[in-house]
Amino acid sequence: MNTAVQPEAGEQSPTATAIVQARMSSSRLPGKVLLDIAGQPMLVRVIERARRARGIRQVAVATTTDASDDPIQALCEQRGIFCCRGSAYDVLDRYYQASRQLQAQVIVRLTADCPLIDPQVIDHTLDEFTRHAVDFAANRLPPPWKRTYPIGLDTEICTFQALERAWKEAVLPYEREHVMPYLYDQEGRFRVRVVNTQPDYGHLRWTVDTAEDLELVRRVYAHFGGRDDFGYDDLIKLFEQQASLSQINAAVQHKTLTEVDDRMKPQAKAPADTPLSPDDVVAPERGDSSSPLPPGEGGPEGRVRENER
Repeated sequence: MNTAVQPEAGEQSPTATAIVQARMSSSRLPGKVLLDIAGQPMLVRVIERARRARGIRQVAVATTTDASDDPIQALCEQRGIFCCRGSAYDVLDRYYQASRQLQAQVIVRLTADCPLIDPQVIDHTLDEFTRHAVDFAANRLPPPWKRTYPIGLDTEICTFQALERAWKEAVLPYEREHVMPYLYDQEGRFRVRVVNTQPDYGHLRWTVDTAEDLELVRRVYAHFGGRDDFGYDDLIKLFEQQASLSQINAAVQHKTLTEVDDRMKPQAKAPADTPLSPDDVVAPERGDSSSPLPPGEGGPEGRVRENER
């Protein structure tokens, strides 16, 4: 479904496709993507907020072919939202197949557990992606990299060409499950732009992985009367005025870059001439081994949580 936003005078027409990954079988909070937040399912909150970004041409959902995710497809059909279904754990393949179906040239990766995602932050990241003519841009990278935006405003953007190359070459399990690490976990492989903000609010946690996270987000929506038209600046003001809010989920820990779901099984076979260890048999083609980026421009000091798969 096309969810085009009409540009204001002087603005460029929207060009990017946002794909929201979602599944019901979250390991820490099962069914979370359809849990109620002030009268709407969490997934709907994410989609409606993303649709308000001026650079977004359409918003789609990428879920799995597992029967447990039938309710996600049913919701999308009810709300007129384009829904693609694919692999449960090879989420890179799921994104690639969805992007092909949607004929997307610029892909914005969002996750269904971020009901406070901000359209202006999405647009700012898109602007940086376009201005610097890169293959990949993000406003966060997972631990061990440093982040300055609150956890839960996570926006990753890439070209279809970069996504396709990652789909062909990425081998390691975490590169398949977490979608875009192959684009940034080795310096020089792609042109990368990491978007930061000041002051540094990277310690704030606005995503939903646990019951504590859900309680926090519900309180936020209650504060704004169940509306979802509040923005990043409104949220920062709220958390500065009510510092106790951030203590609700302060003890929740994030997964690191290389952690994968324990339930992950081999998804696909590499070509016959590709020597792989058993742990590597998850990708369709051979890829390079990755290594952490060094400090400096594009490294840990410049920059990217368990995401809803």
